[in-house]
Amino acid sequence: MKLAGRPRRLWPLVLLAFPAGVQAAEEFSFDASAFERKAFEIGGHVQLKQENLAFDRGAAFYRLNNFDQPQRDGLDRTTGTLQLAGKLRQGIGTFDFRTNSDFQRDQLARDRSNGVFEAAYAIRPDPGLSMEAGKRVLRWGKGYAWNPIGFVERPKDPNDPELAREGLAMADGDLIFNPGGNLQTVAFTPVLLPVGKDVNGDFGASGHWNPAAKLYLLYRDTDIDFAWQGKGSRPARFGVDFSRNLASNFEIHGEWARVRQFTRPVTDGAGSVTIEAGNADSYLLGLRYLTASDTTYIAEVYHNGTGYSEEEARRFYELADTALTQFEQTGSTVLLQRALSLSQGSYGRPNAGRDYLYFRAQQKDALGIVYFQAALTAMMNRQDRSYQLTPELLYTGVRNLDLRLRLFLLHGGSSTDFGEKASSRKLELYARYYF
Repeated sequence: MKLAGRPRRLWPLVLLAFPAGVQAAEEFSFDASAFERKAFEIGGHVQLKQENLAFDRGAAFYRLNNFDQPQRDGLDRTTGTLQLAGKLRQGIGTFDFRTNSDFQRDQLARDRSNGVFEAAYAIRPDPGLSMEAGKRVLRWGKGYAWNPIGFVERPKDPNDPELAREGLAMADGDLIFNPGGNLQTVAFTPVLLPVGKDVNGDFGASGHWNPAAKLYLLYRDTDIDFAWQGKGSRPARFGVDFSRNLASNFEIHGEWARVRQFTRPVTDGAGSVTIEAGNADSYLLGLRYLTASDTTYIAEVYHNGTGYSEEEARRFYELADTALTQFEQTGSTVLLQRALSLSQGSYGRPNAGRDYLYFRAQQKDALGIVYFQAALTAMMNRQDRSYQLTPELLYTGVRNLDLRLRLFLLHGGSSTDFGEKASSRKLELYARYYF
């Protein structure tokens, strides 16, 4: 739901422009064709990003990932990105696509990639009915930084929740009703997400169709979703979310999801790994508040039922330290390979902990400068108290151009979530031009 902003005082400008407007009205002609939908549209952006990373050479993830490499204190990385997005309309059918091309270079390596983020064909025989097939990003859930009910999508990056993501190959549809009364809108979205050797291979085990569905209700101005995904490439799961504006400038939202018989590896400090299975409940509660001075506050509390507790994480860091010490003393990589495998799996995923807090404050027209935005984002692991602070500056005063500067500062002691990350600081600057 969008929040209403502060009304602007335009009456003096209207009064000044009124005489000229009366004269211009006699010569004005309306060209309706300028507003007609085009059969084909294409656009996109090109971006240049420069990053400077400061490594924490004593952190577990840095030591594991670089145990056989020359040790470095930092790295400078340059990334160029081109994204193209297009849409072709014909009758009741629409084909749209989004491609992504990256070129990345630093002191250690060069890499390039080309991929299709989205490409799908949709038909809409009726305003309340649509069907599509292809590669698509579905955005389920009301959370800003995390989405426990995002069952059929790649997870967001909490450091950049609005960043474009790669979709998944699927077939889906939408059936929309407007019953009237307190139940203003009902929408049903069925999904089939096949996984095979060359299709959605990173989603899970191959050989499954992975049915899923979402039921949306707009009831008394409250958005509600019920989501479900059947057992297949991943364990079965279901959940619910809601969002409601308590005022035009104040919104609350929440999500809850249960994954049935979720399995995860758990290690002790000696490297003995067991596979635990059980129901995992994740939930999120958040708010968004806009002040009269155009400051937006976003806050969320997140419980990750599939994550690791502070004690479970501490045992993994103990294993990493033991494995690296053994390698340095004996040259044996047996225990080290086990620790490295865990670090590249569930222990190494973003926000692998159990409980988090998220807070963001952003100020429009900061310091009285139009099109200049300042923001501060904080993320904290509630159990071990480690955290990350990210001040940010954004300028959009040049047409079709965004300039953004961000600084990531990670703080935490030994055996903590943010304290054991490979880098302790990252400075990022990018310029993005839209066309």
